[in-house]
Amino acid sequence: MDIRFPELNIVVLSGRLTRDPDLRYTPSGRAVARMRLASSRRYKSATGDWVDDTLFIDLVAWGDLAERCKERLQKGSPVIVQGRLRSREWTTESGQKRVAFEVVANRIQFLEKAGTAIEEVPPDEIPSVDEQIPDYEEPVPDEDLPF
Repeated sequence: MDIRFPELNIVVLSGRLTRDPDLRYTPSGRAVARMRLASSRRYKSATGDWVDDTLFIDLVAWGDLAERCKERLQKGSPVIVQGRLRSREWTTESGQKRVAFEVVANRIQFLEKAGTAIEEVPPDEIPSVDEQIPDYEEPVPDEDLPF
């Protein structure tokens, strides 16, 4: 029996940023912003006490969406993020294997008063899994930015 199973990788999160977006540029000039989101859930424990369970999630935004995030978001900004989960693997200088999971955002809704518009990046602007995110690069001067 051949069972067809749809392949889905969709993540929807809400929370607040734990730091200002870090905007950099790839060697080809493409904008990439890294952020961290704190997403909490509150529940009652077996003893009846309220418990806050907070998860910290790394986010990556590309292109115009990355630049708008840098322009309009800051530490503490509330957002709703839609994207896909991806993992990255690398080996440290000491030979230890590391794995990191992050959400590649394709849509971010800014929830503060001045930023209620939904910001979305077209699917063809989201990089493949193989595209590298730069660690540190010289940013493009402000006069070269399109906004």
